[in-house]
Amino acid sequence: MRRLRGGVAAAVVLVFAVAGCKAETKTGSGGPEQTGGGGGAALTAAESLTVKGRAPKTGYARDRFGTAWADTDSNSCDTRDDILKRDLKDVRFTGGTCKVSYGVLESDPYSGKKVTYRRGRSQVDIDHMVALSDAWQKGAKYWDASKRIALANDPLNLLSVDAGTNRSKGDGDTATWLPPNKAFRCTYVSAQVAVKKKYGLWVTAAEKAAMEKVLRSCPGQKLPSGGNPTNAPSRFHAD
Repeated sequence: MRRLRGGVAAAVVLVFAVAGCKAETKTGSGGPEQTGGGGGAALTAAESLTVKGRAPKTGYARDRFGTAWADTDSNSCDTRDDILKRDLKDVRFTGGTCKVSYGVLESDPYSGKKVTYRRGRSQVDIDHMVALSDAWQKGAKYWDASKRIALANDPLNLLSVDAGTNRSKGDGDTATWLPPNKAFRCTYVSAQVAVKKKYGLWVTAAEKAAMEKVLRSCPGQKLPSGGNPTNAPSRFHAD
């Protein structure tokens, strides 16, 4: 296990299993602490989400969620590099143990293909599984900046994925976009449910129906948990 600066080594992270719609855990740094609840916890959580209409996108901008990839866990590495280190294999660094210069996504969760990461010409994106624009329209518009910054940098909501596949998603929710890799859909939707439940975001009626449809196909799906606190340290600010 690679040690991160700042004392976050030995946290437990979620590993998204690409086959069989199962979630498991292993030691790592900076990510979710465990898979939560018993069998069916993800479906139960989805059923409990508040349903409202989508609010207008008026006022949304990326900087309302703070500077991209802020080091909210204070380990001296930015969030993007933390997630790359968590998800990639054969990782190499530039100038220390923070800046990832190379790594391999052995099986992209969204497409199932092997993708190579090279800094500066990357084919790997870090996806917000609950898109920030979607969050804005379903509650985050009314939060203080600290909570929005926390969401944007929470490992529970972040995943290294194939850039081309990710960009077909846009700011879609479960009702409008699911990973082409069908074997990953239960895990993907359970992660979205976990994030929305953790932060108190609502869902549209169509989104909730889509979540429940996916999760009924894997009734034993657990609910991911952990990640960072829902408020960023006070030194971080957003416009």
